[in-house]
Amino acid sequence: MKLRGKKIGIAFSGSFCTFDKVFRELEYLKETGAELYPIFSDAAMSIESRFGGPEDFLKRAQEIAGRKAILSIEGAEPIGPKGYLDILAIIPCTGNTAAKLANGITDTAVLMAAKAHLRNGKPLVIFISTNDGLGMNMKNIGTLLNTKNIYFVPFGQDDADKKPNSLVAHCEKIVPTLEMALEGRQLQPLLAL
Repeated sequence: MKLRGKKIGIAFSGSFCTFDKVFRELEYLKETGAELYPIFSDAAMSIESRFGGPEDFLKRAQEIAGRKAILSIEGAEPIGPKGYLDILAIIPCTGNTAAKLANGITDTAVLMAAKAHLRNGKPLVIFISTNDGLGMNMKNIGTLLNTKNIYFVPFGQDDADKKPNSLVAHCEKIVPTLEMALEGRQLQPLLAL
């Protein structure tokens, strides 16, 4: 396993509908020997949704990782100077987080982690999950696709009939995307059904 012993930051933003599948992938990563560092955005650690409560999500992430989550901008800032992550993944990355990242806004622990990590020239993986990926957020996704050291988990339309602008990445592609990103390569095909 190429990820054994790798220090992987897992940053959660608020696309709660993906959390259950993402947690299963994190359990797999942990079982194969990766070291996980959970990071939560303000939304991910405070919004109650029909998919569950923030306390439960935080507890589950910390149990899988075996360490406390980073919950503040101040807590995420040392990722830059200490350079302790091999790779960082925003899983899931909402349209809001993607827009802020593309425009240099750093107002959550997740965004500070991304900024701090990218300053070290290390790979950042984005697991897009947004209802406006083919709408208002397409320009931000395009910007991120053309940014050095940023890689995407292959994605496709979520529900083309009911939500034609919605995009979501494929959970089963998280591990191979992480492996390829560590080699400086984008997993292909990027657009997948």
